[in-house]
Amino acid sequence: MPKSSRLGLLRDRDFGRLFAATALGQLGDRIIFLALPLVAIAALHADEFQVGLMTTMTTAGSLLVGLPAGAWMDRMRKRPVMISTDLTRALVLLTIPVAWWTDDLTIWWLYAVALVHGILTVFFDVAYVSYLPHLVGRSNLVEGNSKLSAIRSVTSISGPMVAGPLVGLVGAPATLLVSSAGMAISGLLAITIRKREQKPELSEHPQLGREIKEGLKFVVKNPTLRAIMLGDAIFNLFLVMYQTMLLVFLEREIGLQSSGIGLVLSGMGCGALLGALLATRVSKRVGRGPVIWLASLVTCPLTVLMPMARTGWSVYVAAIGLAALSLGGVLRVVAQSSFQQALTPDRLLGRMSATARFVSWGGIPLGGLLGGASGSVFGATGTLWIGAAGMTLSVLPNLLSPLRTMRTLPTEKAPELAR
Repeated sequence: MPKSSRLGLLRDRDFGRLFAATALGQLGDRIIFLALPLVAIAALHADEFQVGLMTTMTTAGSLLVGLPAGAWMDRMRKRPVMISTDLTRALVLLTIPVAWWTDDLTIWWLYAVALVHGILTVFFDVAYVSYLPHLVGRSNLVEGNSKLSAIRSVTSISGPMVAGPLVGLVGAPATLLVSSAGMAISGLLAITIRKREQKPELSEHPQLGREIKEGLKFVVKNPTLRAIMLGDAIFNLFLVMYQTMLLVFLEREIGLQSSGIGLVLSGMGCGALLGALLATRVSKRVGRGPVIWLASLVTCPLTVLMPMARTGWSVYVAAIGLAALSLGGVLRVVAQSSFQQALTPDRLLGRMSATARFVSWGGIPLGGLLGGASGSVFGATGTLWIGAAGMTLSVLPNLLSPLRTMRTLPTEKAPELAR
């Protein structure tokens, strides 16, 4: 295969810069995924419920600003939003090591940083998803999503592998300096992207409530978009319950050190990378609709291996189940993201993304609370069993929808509702 064919979109300078910015931003984000809970668990000695509440604060932004964020994004260019949110998140994260060194860090400070960082992430993600079709064109969405998923998967491997030893060497608070630097450089790289979007056309009398309602109607009335959204909502609720107690289980019940925990999480990243590399090929062979529900049906049940694990080699066998979950998750997300973008008119991309995120991620704060409460009542092991069962059930909305037999992406956008 010629080199140019293998590179594909990476030959485009602007996409290459977005690709590099994604790599650095996601590396910072993956380090946060490990380091922020460990600040609470190891440095501040938080209990199970406090760890769950921190997860809730991290994801509460989807509920607080999820819907208006989409309407606002459809009124403005997306790239400046991505730049400003990256740089601001870098500054917010920097306050944690500073507060730690001055002996001012408390669990409430951690909650505040998690909440502000989560709100900024909502705006970044909505802008990011809406920006891709403008940058690469709708005919290249599957390739663009696959390549960006691949680099996110690579950082899912390297992030924990970097974070684990760093946490052991300098402590969890200081490790967040790396996250802050990654996001700052990501924002600076995005500044160098040359392609400019056209400024969205605004109505003479824009009304936030009406625009939010229009986006909600568009997503809810479309059976394909509705199924994707509901399946994600169920999956994310139980995934967060599972993840909230996973670090507690690995550190306190299995006795793994931060480097061992990083190795387990890196295994998940390996599965995600394999899924990204196979996404286009598997989608073509299985069908772009069926792969969404088949990926979950095959991989989610394997998460029961973790609560069955004991100290020793069995925990690393269980990590294979988590790697399979990540593989299936990336196959599903690449396919469904391409469906969402292909079905949505340009002027509704922000609101579609925000509405889907609001519903799909709306259960995440609840999942953090339920995970913490369940951990207090049933223990970390019992909560992992509950999470595994719920993730497996998330396949039902997609299995019972038109996605069951849709083998190709739609060539025409879904009809818009009357304004």
